[in-house]
Amino acid sequence: MKKLMHILLLSCLKATELIEKRFYFKLSFKERLQLKLHKTMCDACTNYEKHSRIIEKGIEIYQKKQHNEMDMTLLKSQINLRLHNTEN
Repeated sequence: MKKLMHILLLSCLKATELIEKRFYFKLSFKERLQLKLHKTMCDACTNYEKHSRIIEKGIEIYQKKQHNEMDMTLLKSQINLRLHNTEN
């Protein structure tokens, strides 16, 4: 029983690792189960996950905005180049 509890219960450090891993990789069934069990008992890790989601969403929005701005700059330079080429 003790070994089973050790397998199922995670430390907060391992739980936060799995929370972050979840954003980039699919968790195994065992990892999902361990994380779910841990979060039912730990409000701190539940809050950590909520905050991590907000941060990841903000980073994603920022990256998309940066990418769009770079596309616009590239597009403007291509238009200017074509305009100058047609004038000559």
